[in-house]
Amino acid sequence: MFRKSVIGLSVAAASLLAVASAQAAGEKVTIVTPYLAQPGTQFYVEAFQAKAKEFGWQVNVVDTKGDVAAAVGRIEDAATQKVSAIVINVDPSQVAAGLEAAKAAGVPVFGMDSGATPLLVTNVTSNGYAMAADTASYVANRIGGKGNVVMFVFDAFPPVQQRGVIADTIFKNNPDIKVLDRVTPDVKDGGIADSRAKMEAILAANPKKGSIAAVWAAWDQPALGALQAIEAAGRGNEGIVITGIDANPQAREAIAKGGNFEASMAQDFKGIGATTAEAVKRHLGGEKIKQSVIYVPTTLITSANAGK
Repeated sequence: MFRKSVIGLSVAAASLLAVASAQAAGEKVTIVTPYLAQPGTQFYVEAFQAKAKEFGWQVNVVDTKGDVAAAVGRIEDAATQKVSAIVINVDPSQVAAGLEAAKAAGVPVFGMDSGATPLLVTNVTSNGYAMAADTASYVANRIGGKGNVVMFVFDAFPPVQQRGVIADTIFKNNPDIKVLDRVTPDVKDGGIADSRAKMEAILAANPKKGSIAAVWAAWDQPALGALQAIEAAGRGNEGIVITGIDANPQAREAIAKGGNFEASMAQDFKGIGATTAEAVKRHLGGEKIKQSVIYVPTTLITSANAGK
């Protein structure tokens, strides 16, 4: 009798697992982002898609091409379509109406390098505070704690806004460091071109050698744009230190050359995408995810390890 009960329970459990697996294989997930022009976004979207393919999911990627307001409507559309889950790569506070619509429709929403909010199941990202601390400290040490620093920031996006806050704090903690300018570039084309134009204007306004000690960028595109401007102005031999964050292939190549672009932080973009997909799977499988933010490790990249 007992043995028959155990066998019966085992069969029932196996059946439930089979049903759950079949349901998981049919999941439909929509990714909404205004930032697909950014290499980092491309990498983790691709990694998410790879995991989703492994799970047998259907994934629809919606790129609003820099239009944050349009992302609200796209999230609402996905909620109306009753997809299994929505993944966003945008400031949650700017798409709150869309998130509320998803909540009302019973569709779970996940952040992929987004920001934390109770309207998300969780947000998978790198630790922006730690990355900014590493690169800003690198700058402060390299310039001996004194000189003018140009900052490239983007406060409209929480993961990047956090980096600027920490860098500001570190520079303020060095009384002989002055933030010469705090620039927010246009990112619709990725950010390099507008960052170069803005850096060219700053160089023209500060023509004296040594007038700019460093450029701290909250991500790599502005750092690359600043590098182009510095080299085009013939000021590459002034020792202007440049740092970025992301360590994308173009940045790694520049760092490996041993020029002005000296350091960046390597985010594990594939890890962010894959971990987000795993978080979606866990939640849809009935697991309660306790962390509002899941951090994926990062690494400081210099000329010593840029080619690895």
